[in-house]
Amino acid sequence: KGGIENAIGRMRRTLPRKTDLATLSPPELDVLVAAYNHTPRKCLGFRTPAEIFRGFLEPLHFKRECTFPRARE
Repeated sequence: KGGIENAIGRMRRTLPRKTDLATLSPPELDVLVAAYNHTPRKCLGFRTPAEIFRGFLEPLHFKRECTFPRARE
């Protein structure tokens, strides 16, 4: 419960209290999400959630190969 309360508190630093999130456009929400994901956290060793997530994705790069034999010309 504390984690979600902290997340809501971070969001409310930017938005007025009675803001209806349904009235925000997708680009406005994208700005909020980007700000949230690029804020360093003490619990992450002062790294951002985006940096941590990128670290999980980097090892997953696969070599792309065609699995179908090429047609002879």
